[in-house]
Formats: sequence, structure tokens, C-alpha cells
Amino acid sequence: MKNIFLSISAVSMMAITLFSCTKSPDKNAEQHTDHASATETQSAAQLENTNTAEEINNKSNEKTAVKDPVNNFSIDPLIKDYLILKNALVADNDQAVATAGKQLLATLEKVDMKTIPADKHKAYMEIAEDAKENAEHIGDNAGKIDHQREHMMSLSNDMADLIATFGTTQKLYQDYCPMFNDGKGAIWISEAKEIKNPYYGNKMLTCGSVKKEY
Repeated sequence: MKNIFLSISAVSMMAITLFSCTKSPDKNAEQHTDHASATETQSAAQLENTNTAEEINNKSNEKTAVKDPVNNFSIDPLIKDYLILKNALVADNDQAVATAGKQLLATLEKVDMKTIPADKHKAYMEIAEDAKENAEHIGDNAGKIDHQREHMMSLSNDMADLIATFGTTQKLYQDYCPMFNDGKGAIWISEAKEIKNPYYGNKMLTCGSVKKEY
């Protein structure tokens, strides 16, 4: 009887051991599944955070891109055309003066107002309208160099106002002729310190003086 009892106990212990061994893999599998799920959740969260950060960065860049054009305005193209016109007057070449006047007018008309800071719109418009009128008169009056020079005087004042308002990246000089305009005097803008008078050309090429440097 005792041997039978011991045999039953031994069988029971083996059954329990086998049951435990059979269950262990399930627990490990569950733990592995839970770990995988947690890892996937964490990865998804990291991806979402990364995408959100990229979206914020892109929006920031878009805002910057919208603002950038406002800082792109420069009067350098206008200065370039004006200096070509000025040098044509120095050379007493009314045809080249007319061509330069038309080119300056075209450049003025191509200016994109969106690139100009809002607080300078009014000032630019007032100067530009006058400059366009002067450039148009100069362009339309080949063969009438005296008339071209009269408008050069007003145009030079316009360019001086543009430089004062927007600045320039180029070294420039404001020169002064005391005799032009019936002795009232007139200014012009030059890229060189040496005086070459556009109001009298070869008649009085060196008449004048440097009044200001930019």
C-alpha cells in the first residue's frame, strides 16, 4: 500500500513538472509579445515626434521664405543705368544718352513693390514717379542734349534721394557743379572721385567738386 502511494505521488510530481515546463514558453512568449508591442509603440511615438518637428521646421522655413523677398530690394540696378546715362552726357553723345534713358525707365518699371519694405513704399513711389518722368524725357529727346541735361539735373536729385533712403553697396560720390542751372548749381552722382561734368561735357569737363561720399 505504501509503495502504491509513493508511486502515485511520483506520478503526480512528474505531471506537475511537465505542466510547468509546458506553460513556461507561453509566459516567455507573452513577455516577448509585450516587449515587441512596447517597442513598436515607442517607435511610432518617436516617428510621430520626428514628423511633428519636421512640420514645425518646414513651417518656420516657409515663414522665413515669405519674409526674405522684402530684404531683396536694391537700387543697384537703377544706379547702374543712371551711371551709363551720366557717362554718355560726359561724352556729349545724345543718342547714347537717349538709349540709357529708355533703359533706366524700363528698369524703374520692372521694380517689384513687394520687395520694398512697407515703411518705405510711399517714399519710393514719390521718388520713382519723378525719376520715371525724367528718364522718359531724356529717352525721347535724342538730338536735344540741352533738354536732356535739364532733366539730368532733376534725375540726379532723385538718385540722391534713393541712395539716402535705401543706401548703396557701391562706393559713390555726389559731385557739384556751381555754374549749371543759371548759376544755381546742380549735383550729380559718380562712381569715380575724378570730376567729369555731365552738364557741360567737353566744354568744361573738370568744372565742379566732390560734395559727399557714399
